[in-house]
Amino acid sequence: MGLPFTLIVFLSAVAFVVITSRRRRARLPPGPRGIPLLGNIFDVPKSHEWLTYAKWSRQYGSAILYLNLLGTPIVILNAAKHATELFEKRSSLYSDRGQSTMLNELVGWGFDFAFMGYGDKWREHRRVFHQHFNAQAIVKYQPWSARETRALLLRLLEQPEDFMPHLRHMAGSLILSVTYGIKPLPKNDPYIATAEEAIHALTQCGNAGAYLVDYLPALQLLPSWFPGAGFKRQAAIWRKSTLEMATAPFGAVKRALQDGTAPVSVVSSLLSDLEGDSERVAHREAVIRDMAGAAYAGGADTSVSALGTFILAMLLHPNVQRKAQAELDRVVGQDRLPGYEDEANLPYITSILREVLRWRPVTPLAVPHRLSKDDEYLGYHLSAGTLVIGNEWAILHDEARYPDPHTFNPDRYLTEDDKLDPTIPNPEEFAFGFGRRICPGRFLSISSVWLTIASILTVFDLEMPIDQTDRRIKPSCVYTSGLVSYPEPFQCVFKPRSRQSELLIRTSAHQLD
Repeated sequence: MGLPFTLIVFLSAVAFVVITSRRRRARLPPGPRGIPLLGNIFDVPKSHEWLTYAKWSRQYGSAILYLNLLGTPIVILNAAKHATELFEKRSSLYSDRGQSTMLNELVGWGFDFAFMGYGDKWREHRRVFHQHFNAQAIVKYQPWSARETRALLLRLLEQPEDFMPHLRHMAGSLILSVTYGIKPLPKNDPYIATAEEAIHALTQCGNAGAYLVDYLPALQLLPSWFPGAGFKRQAAIWRKSTLEMATAPFGAVKRALQDGTAPVSVVSSLLSDLEGDSERVAHREAVIRDMAGAAYAGGADTSVSALGTFILAMLLHPNVQRKAQAELDRVVGQDRLPGYEDEANLPYITSILREVLRWRPVTPLAVPHRLSKDDEYLGYHLSAGTLVIGNEWAILHDEARYPDPHTFNPDRYLTEDDKLDPTIPNPEEFAFGFGRRICPGRFLSISSVWLTIASILTVFDLEMPIDQTDRRIKPSCVYTSGLVSYPEPFQCVFKPRSRQSELLIRTSAHQLD
């Protein structure tokens, strides 16, 4: 008996896909072969993808890799030269974003211009953001940064065991003050708690391949109770926090403006300048609200990750800590805290910051770009719609650019006479994304982290705690997976360097009141 017609059609379709994919594979970058129809869905790791992609790069002898997830082509760039060529020199083709069903639609992060498609809406949001957070504009926020840093030092002195929540409070307080003029509560602030939950959702959803619904959007039509639809139930929980983070502080500023009690902030300034008909005002309000929410999200996460890495690195490398403190004692002394005016004379502190960003990147995988038109590169055919991902971790651990890349070594950025070496690639170039989609809030984050590093090392010795058998409790050095990566919880002793240091911490904090 012959085969049923429908089965013949199905087998013919499968054969066509297999043959076509084999023909096209010759013009695609190397990568795991995958299986028909499903592609590489079973090859993509569930966590710490950047490490696997770096391993594949060595395995296949190529810094460009190709994957196919249920028909969505993905290209991964593991070298700086390829990221520069495509994201920078061909930015007109590689500046779009793939639209994540889980992140943008179900969880609600579509308001953030970091995840918007490339076009007029993105340009409008980014333009407003850039006006207030570019390299020149953030200088006026330095007093806010200094204030929050001094408050942090006092918290580290009085409750050192909670240092990670203190870092989170400092980062959230700074961006709330600058963006909305809101001074959060000393503990259990609802704005900071909401942002933490929303950003947790972002870290879980932001990497390509994290959720199947991104490649089979029809899955979002499943009822929440349906087996396998747990992602919808989780998205509903996350969506509440995400939308509240974007709208609650903005609403507070609007009410304060109406009452005449709004302090100076980015949002109050923008809202006060609104004019025109009601439709235009409503549109501009929505842009300001979403831009501010994006600033809030960006400012509340990257600093926490970077400073967590800094503290971990100081525990593991006390020699680095001692050298930094010697520089601080020479330039700043021990009777005051460092300020931004000292930056030019503290190259080793800057080197520590750079090495923190390189050694454990805040976002090991950049947010995926989307190729808008077919392109040819190095003989490979890259089709429109391809998601192109810069592997920041691999780029920042490239032995050719950074010898002995797995070692934390700030000296790599210095000349023999301890000046910053301009010939060594600055990790800031790749630690915040690529091309036109590079993080525009990086200037405030870098500025804040630099001052915090300098201030902590001025007044504290960072040490591993000792257990009951007089042995040092070493940190695990394990990092979380996701769009933003943090060190897993560890312990640290913040020991004032002297009685004078403790007095300086308390005096500086009391001057804030």
